[in-house]
Amino acid sequence: MTGLRGTLNLFDATAIGIGAIVGAGIFVVLGITIGYAGPAAIVSIIMAGVVASFTAFSFAEVSSAIPKEGGIYEYAYELVSPFLAFVVGCLWLVGQIVAGTAISLGFANYFVSLFPSLSPRLVAVIAALALTALNLVGIKESAMVNNALVATKVAILVLFILAGIPLIDVRNYSPFLSGGFSGIFQGAAFIFFAYLGFGRIATLGEEVKNPARTLPLSILLALVTSVIIYVMTALVATGLQNYTVLAGSGSPIADAARVTGNYAVVATISVGALIATASVLLTNLIGLSRVSFAMARNGQLPGQIAKIDARFGTPYVSIIGAGLLMTALVLLLNLAETIAIASFSVLSAQLVLNYSAIRVRRKMPKAGTFKTPLYPLIPLLGLVSSTVLMFSLPDISWIVAFFVAIVASGYYLIRRRFPGPPHN
Repeated sequence: MTGLRGTLNLFDATAIGIGAIVGAGIFVVLGITIGYAGPAAIVSIIMAGVVASFTAFSFAEVSSAIPKEGGIYEYAYELVSPFLAFVVGCLWLVGQIVAGTAISLGFANYFVSLFPSLSPRLVAVIAALALTALNLVGIKESAMVNNALVATKVAILVLFILAGIPLIDVRNYSPFLSGGFSGIFQGAAFIFFAYLGFGRIATLGEEVKNPARTLPLSILLALVTSVIIYVMTALVATGLQNYTVLAGSGSPIADAARVTGNYAVVATISVGALIATASVLLTNLIGLSRVSFAMARNGQLPGQIAKIDARFGTPYVSIIGAGLLMTALVLLLNLAETIAIASFSVLSAQLVLNYSAIRVRRKMPKAGTFKTPLYPLIPLLGLVSSTVLMFSLPDISWIVAFFVAIVASGYYLIRRRFPGPPHN
């Protein structure tokens, strides 16, 4: 069996996108962004959202034309070349595994703020393993849990915004450009990590009902909704608390909420962060398993990875493998390193995605129901802006990505010489 069941509707798919975006970014990465940009973090968030919108339009068009499992990897495989697709797929997988590590650590930071006697690393490991187990049960079951998590965390962020607006002190916005323009760009490169989630929807092409329509619409809806939530939350947080307190904090929203003097609000924010990061981690594991499944189905990874459980209809080998790798990295990396590596890996994959959006009209002119406006300007802007953000990231992200590309290329050449059959 190589096909997956189409069970997700527009609400499910959009919620998966929002679940993947609104989580570790706003509850954890916001502190790192403020550390670079200061109060101008709001500009970083808007800038990252604009850059993400270019790629979102590219995702929408290509997913409409190629509604298959695997997302960016599958698009590159069909529109560019199998070799580049494999390298990009490996970069995307590494980026998402490392992103899952960051999300697990973010979950642990908030959990330990409520239960300080526990070890953050242990909590992160347990979270990764528990959500791996949930993924094994089925995509519809995972989507139902995710829908509930998304509704709850959005409600909690709305509570934070409404409770915080009357207490904003405009003096906290000064000096606005404390990190200069370079700080804004660096902050945007880090917060872009949060927006990467909308691509998670595209990895589920075969599990969505009416994918040619549902995929592009859910991608754009998820991004627009999430940008609004991010902007309002960051505006209130930096208005409540001086940026020097929030800079680098592992729990910036909770730290900002302490200004209210209401412990119930602070505790609610911490619970919301747990729910948010759990939701992102859940969708992260879904995306990871589906891309590795697609790569195995195309014969570029061992065929066993494409095995589907007869009872639950899930690619169980790829789910277990992704969960175990993520758990191992939780014990090795810190939060800032994981975010930088994840952002770079996925940004490099999105270069190929935007290039695929340019090629899709040439190779498949009649395919799909969604057409990007201002074509080919939008995907070209996606290419350029993603490149600029990549150069704003630390050296370690370049080193890891270069190493992954070299290893992936070597593996591809060896497997091409000694091929294994595609999994059927």
